[in-house]
Parts: sequence; structure tokens; C-alpha cells
Amino acid sequence: MASVRTHPRSPLSLSAAVAAIAAIVLCLSATGTGSAARNAAASPSSAQAGGTAYFAEGAQAAPNYIFPFMSLSFFSVTNISDFQQLMYRPLYWFGQGSQPTLNPSISLASTPKYSKGNTVTTFTLKPYKWSNGETVTAQDVVFWMNMLKVEKLGWAAYAAGGMPDDVKSVTTSGSKVTITLSGAANPLWFTYNELSQITPFPMAWDVTASGQKAGSQACGTASYQAVTVKTTKTAVKPVSAAAKSCAAVYTYLSKSSGFDPANPKAPNNSLKTYATNPLWQVVDGPFHLTSFNSTGYAAYKPNAHYSGPVKAKLAQFVLLPYTSTGAEFNALVGGKITVGYVPPEDITSPAVSPLVPGKNNPRLTNFNLAAWYPWGINYFPYNFNSTGDGGQAGKIFKQLYFRQAMQLLVDQPLYLKKLDKNYGVPSYGPVPVLPKNSFATEFETTNPYAYNPTKAAALLKSHGWTVDPKGVTSCATATKCGVPAGTKLSFTIQYVNNGPTEQQLMEAQQAAWQQAGIKITLTTASFDTVIGNAVSCKGKGCTWEMENWGGGWVYAPDYYPSGEEIFQSGAGSNGGNYSDPTNDKLIHQTAFGTATLAKYENYLAAQLPVVWQPNAAFQVTEIQKNLHGVTPQNPLLSINPENWFFTK
Repeated sequence: MASVRTHPRSPLSLSAAVAAIAAIVLCLSATGTGSAARNAAASPSSAQAGGTAYFAEGAQAAPNYIFPFMSLSFFSVTNISDFQQLMYRPLYWFGQGSQPTLNPSISLASTPKYSKGNTVTTFTLKPYKWSNGETVTAQDVVFWMNMLKVEKLGWAAYAAGGMPDDVKSVTTSGSKVTITLSGAANPLWFTYNELSQITPFPMAWDVTASGQKAGSQACGTASYQAVTVKTTKTAVKPVSAAAKSCAAVYTYLSKSSGFDPANPKAPNNSLKTYATNPLWQVVDGPFHLTSFNSTGYAAYKPNAHYSGPVKAKLAQFVLLPYTSTGAEFNALVGGKITVGYVPPEDITSPAVSPLVPGKNNPRLTNFNLAAWYPWGINYFPYNFNSTGDGGQAGKIFKQLYFRQAMQLLVDQPLYLKKLDKNYGVPSYGPVPVLPKNSFATEFETTNPYAYNPTKAAALLKSHGWTVDPKGVTSCATATKCGVPAGTKLSFTIQYVNNGPTEQQLMEAQQAAWQQAGIKITLTTASFDTVIGNAVSCKGKGCTWEMENWGGGWVYAPDYYPSGEEIFQSGAGSNGGNYSDPTNDKLIHQTAFGTATLAKYENYLAAQLPVVWQPNAAFQVTEIQKNLHGVTPQNPLLSINPENWFFTK
């Protein structure tokens, strides 16, 4: 799940950066039809207090992790945006209308200020309360930072060189937090990609066993400087008593959420406790959880102690799980959903263009339609360490010519037109093209690898492969192939088959790759299984080759699309183990210097670290006509049901 706008040639102060973002990122003014616009513009004076809003989860994408500090296996929009953030607010909230920008009005802290050559940042906590009466304090921020210092390798948003590696000290004075860095950082990047990750932790979580008094351990109350660790490339060893406390607290909270750090593959047996465990009832968000089960059904009621500017008018908010897009659509037609989505196969009128929707499905006359586009990209990763294909898969994936051949056989414009009914845009590189912005370069947006089967086959032939479109292409000349003679281009892609459209897309691509003798075997699994498999690994057991969870990446909680979280060597969400020194250098120049994104994005668009996929709308949302406040939809895919209300 990263950020926004064009970098100036000289560092921006944050106030200037925010102003620049507002000017540069264009509003998605056409996120819905005229009826959807009327839905958004309903007068609050006509609001009716109460009522239950039912929100459809993505097919096979049920929430399965509640602790807001997680590894890549749980790092999903479903868990973060739809589930956790309703209860546990991040330090800074991003998304204003349809723009992916900092939203100070509902952030927990004041806009950060930078000084001393951009090596020091300060911010002040607003007077928020936890639901148990605790104040949301500066020390709650330190609690999170202490946890990160010890458990950074278990945090999916970690990238080497960023937080906490670049943090020299963290101090507090009243409600004020001061973070001193080890060197200068780009203020825009540090706010949007580092401070954005922080979720303050309540002292009620500073425990290692049920029944312990809040703050009974040292992790939450210790200073950042008191938490000392010994770090190697592959491990972080707690040294001080405070650091050891953080490790113990992390283990307890993780296990309480259903993840055992000592046994990462163990099943999650804590789901049934999410709504009853006192830990998770301490919230600072607008809602608290009242019911949850292993299928993903989740019911919330308003947090009576919420300190934010908008208090929930709904009496209840419910997340509803579905096993397929067809099941969700039937429930939508049957009136069992308040906010859902129409699957591409049930769209009866194609969009005129991505931002100009067509007419709604005639079976959904009680709903307004609003296309929801993410500030993100779509792709699926290669596993560059894979021991699949007789031990040669990872070595093949490291050959640029092979990745070029694969990409030359992906006809994104055709798939968007035929399968997604024009509700989408292509992904040709690491920077989003919607919302419209000045980051995306001409090189990236004009497709460096336009569909060309002839060129794909020629590339393989010129590198020593005997191309067999009716069978399996095999290596004839090892010195040219980069792998032993006789190696075959035969791989498995596991994907989330949540409906006919995704199946048709994968089968179409399977047939296209076969034109060059690249044999792809398709298997399916649930969303949770696929993202659980698509993680960094090495050694004999590292057999997965390509995993497609069907949604790519939305840039959150790193909102500036500099890519360190997913493409930098060793990054927490770089599940495919992609590593390129030039790419790492270009990322570093944008984060800690004044470089624009252009060189970085053009380089990655050419290098193809992943298989770029058509970036369809996150969903074509259907909103019950008497429910208001849902649009415009946040491009970071967060939801704010505290803004929603019914009218007669």
C-alpha cells in the first residue's frame, strides 16, 4: 500500500509543500455521475441521526489483522483502510476530497515544522482522548517509535535508510514532539512517507499479559534514546531493558492479533477475540468494534469519546464479507448492501473515459454510481530468489530481456477496454497517472513496452532460446540465456480469482504469453493466502514464482510515490526481492536530496521490476441514494463513515 506531487528543484518548507500539492494534484472532479454528485452535496440539515450502513468488502478480501503494526502478509487496504483506521487513527490523515494530500483537520497533530537544515522536525499533539480516558500524548508517539526501533524488520513499510535508521533522537516537551535526524531529509518526503506511518499507541497496550496495568512495561514509557539495539543486515537484537520490553510487548500484541513472530505461518486463531479483547477496545478513532467473526463480518458503533471534529451520525457501521463478486452483486441487487460495487461483468454501459462514467446498471435504480480510483499502480511481482522451474526461475527473472518479453505480451489497453469497460488506466511504471499529476513522465505514460508478440519472440531467440509457441520455449545456448541449456520457460502464477473478469484477464494473458512459448500455469487462492505467500524469502523453500493479488499497490501509508517501500533493496514490502543499486541510488536522491521523480520512474519503467498490469478502478462504487457523505472517495482508499448520514 506511498504519496504525492512533483519535487521542486530546491527543498520546500512543509507549508509550501502542502500548497504545492494542492496546486499540482488535480481533483478527480468526475468520480461519479451527476446523481453521485448530488449524493455528496446533500444538505447536512436534512440528515437523519441513526441507521446502519452496510459496506461490502472486496471479494475474498476479509480483514484478518487488528494490530496496526504488521508485516507484509497483513499489509492490505482491507486491514488498514477499511478496518484498523476506523478505530486507531494515524498521526497524520491523508486525503482531502479526491486528492491524496495531507488533511490537517482530522490529523492528530499539527502540521510538522522543519528547521536546522531539514534535520529537525517538530509537531504538537492535539487534545485527543482514548476511549478509556487516557489522553493521546506525545509519549504515545514515542511508544510507536520505540516499537519500530526494535521491530523494524516486522514492519511492512520499513525501508533501509528511512525511519528509524535516519532518526538520531526523539524528545518530548508537553504535547510537543521533536525528531532529530542523522542528516538532512526532504521535508515533503519525510512528512508524507515517514511521519505518515506513525500510529500512536495507548499505554493500555504497554503490557505483556492479560490483566496487567496499563503502562506496566518499559516500552511505552521509556525515552527513545533508552531503547538500544544491535543491528545487522538480517536481525535487530534488543540490548537495553527498554528494548527487550518492546520485543516482549510486540510479541504479546502480535499474538493477540493472531500472528506469532516465532511461527509466522501458524493460522490466525485470534479472530474471534477481536471484538471482546479489552486491548482492542481502547480506541481514539470514531468507531469501536462490537462484533467480528472469522469470515470478515465486522460491526462498529460510534466511539462516544471520539475527539475529532466530525462525530458519527450513524448508529452502526457494518463490513460485509463476500466470497465472489457475483455474490456481492446479488446482495447489492437484493438491497442488503448500502455501499457496494458493481463488478465489471455487470457494468452495462462502459465509461466514456476513465473519469466520465457511463449509465448505471438498470437493476440498480436505487443506487448512485461513483468510480473509485486509487492513488496507486497495478502489478504483480516476480520472485527474484525463486528456486522454482528446476532452480532456475529466479535466475531467469533477473534477465532484463526476459522481463521485456513478458511485458511486451501484456496488452493493457485492450484489457481495459474489453474487460474493465474503460474504467481504468494502464500502469507502465511506478508513478500513478490518476489523480492527474505532474509526476508521471511522458516516457512512463506512453508505454515503453507496447504489445508486440513478434518483438517478444525475437528477444528470446536473440538470447539463445528456441521459441516454441505450441509448446514450451527452452534454452539452447546457455551463455546467451544466462541459465543452463535445456531450461524451460515454465512458471506458475497464483492469483485471486474473485470473479469472471479477473479469470478472463489471467487466461487472456496466459494465452498471450504462450505466443512466445512462455508456459504459465494458473492456480487460484484467497486474497489473504496470495499476499501471505508473496513475501521475501530465500533458499530451497523459496519456490513461489509469481503471485498476483489483483490490486497492485496504493501509495499509503507512504504517500509520495518514491517507491522505497516496494522497490528498494530489502524493503519491507519488496516481496519479490528486487534489488538494483542504481534504483536504490535514485530513490535515495529523492528522499534525502532535491531530485525529482523523473529519473527514478523512467529507470524503473524501463527495468521492469514487476509485471505491470492494467490499473482498473479500485471499484465502481454503488451508493444507496438516501445515504450521503460517501463521495468524493478518498484516492488512498480510506473510508470515513463518520461523515455518512441518511436522509428520508
